[in-house]
Amino acid sequence: MPVILATDLIIYFLIGAIIYFIIGSRKEGSTLKSIRLELRKNKLALLCMLILSIYVAVALLDSIRYRDPINDESGKAALTSEGSAIYSPQALSLLDRLASGMRTKTEKTYSAPFASRLFSKESIESPDGTVVRDYPPLNFPGTHVLGTDKVGNDVFFTALKGVRTGIVIGAGTTIIIIPFAIFFGVVAGYYGGMIDDIVQYLYTTLASIPGVLLIVAFMLLFGNSGYQGGLISGKDIFLGFLVPNDRLFWLCLILGITSWTDLCRLIRGETLKLRELEYVQASKAFGAGRLSIIYRHIVPNVMHLVLITFVLQFSGLVLAEAILSYIGIGVGPEIGSWGNMINTARLELSREPVVWWNLLAAFAAMFGLVLPANIFGDAVRDALDPRLRYR
Repeated sequence: MPVILATDLIIYFLIGAIIYFIIGSRKEGSTLKSIRLELRKNKLALLCMLILSIYVAVALLDSIRYRDPINDESGKAALTSEGSAIYSPQALSLLDRLASGMRTKTEKTYSAPFASRLFSKESIESPDGTVVRDYPPLNFPGTHVLGTDKVGNDVFFTALKGVRTGIVIGAGTTIIIIPFAIFFGVVAGYYGGMIDDIVQYLYTTLASIPGVLLIVAFMLLFGNSGYQGGLISGKDIFLGFLVPNDRLFWLCLILGITSWTDLCRLIRGETLKLRELEYVQASKAFGAGRLSIIYRHIVPNVMHLVLITFVLQFSGLVLAEAILSYIGIGVGPEIGSWGNMINTARLELSREPVVWWNLLAAFAAMFGLVLPANIFGDAVRDALDPRLRYR
């Protein structure tokens, strides 16, 4: 039985947008094709795009999940009194199934990368009956690339599970930001007057309130009752497969509502310039309506700001999720998150001996996503700049 979380729809939308841009970049004379041709000249940008594609592929694998039917003692599928199948409350994704070795090979507690024994000494009874203090052997020696955490889970698998959370926060929040910013920015810049004053007052007020306080307030109101990972109960499922009340989705929505002001300010300024240009004035002279001018002339000419902001703000939002999870208002503890890994490492760095591989895994995973996203964003910005393109 398939299970679709509300945040899975964000991943599906992102994959659809990537496919749309790939198809659009093959059309002659399109802006997307000119961007593709410029990016092909930049080897570093192509490498970063490859790395980002790997991250998106991992997020997609972790967003396709289904529940297995439960078998009875005879090995047949268990049925309810109405004759319908009974499914397991645990929905495993394709990533969970492909990496089942890392998921199921757990140890008792900490172990270092590629170690064959636990990281802490225990009292072990020797064959002759004496009790000695030594490092116990692992159940699966040499198989944990980045070691194990306090409860014996594979750290590399935990870092992989955090990829989906980072992609959802970065892409999902930006997808929520864009409609707010385009609508309010274009309306304020084109109509001006009282409408412009109201929009400016709105985004100035939001920008003046500390973002963390707004996020904490919203999460206390809406984010406590949602699905937070782990087993799925009957009250979480709608229509038999959809889980609409997802804590991670609420976090994306709250971050989007509190983060659209900067892009709105940019679009408003660009619209103020565009509405005075000759082709817009000519459209007015020919009797074109305001909505038609906005749709045909204003919005297409601010999309370069939207695309650049999408790529560049993505990395900042990934780091924001890590910070929010670190202070305890991010995703639940049962959802893979780099912020949760860093929060756990905070206590591990103060023990003796130091457990360093949890922090290293979270840092490397974030670094591998944020740096290519920034470099690729710079390349897209340069490809959209006509002064650099024709220099």
